[in-house]
Amino acid sequence: MQLLERVADLNRVKEYRKQRSFTQIELAKKVGVARQTINLIENDKYNPSLSLCIALAKELRTDLNQLFWEENHSEE
Repeated sequence: MQLLERVADLNRVKEYRKQRSFTQIELAKKVGVARQTINLIENDKYNPSLSLCIALAKELRTDLNQLFWEENHSEE
């Protein structure tokens, strides 16, 4: 797997959002951004600020490592 593919796989915002049954609009309102921002983050086209990352993690009831950085070793 190429490095960029591995980095893209580490963004789990969409996965956690769906687990919490939030729409993009609902999550966006909870963290104070536009729905388009959530869409861009989920599609790896926008790097959120640290404060936004923290807000997302809180709303999605996880931590930054799980949401953005820890690899899922079960797929390797």
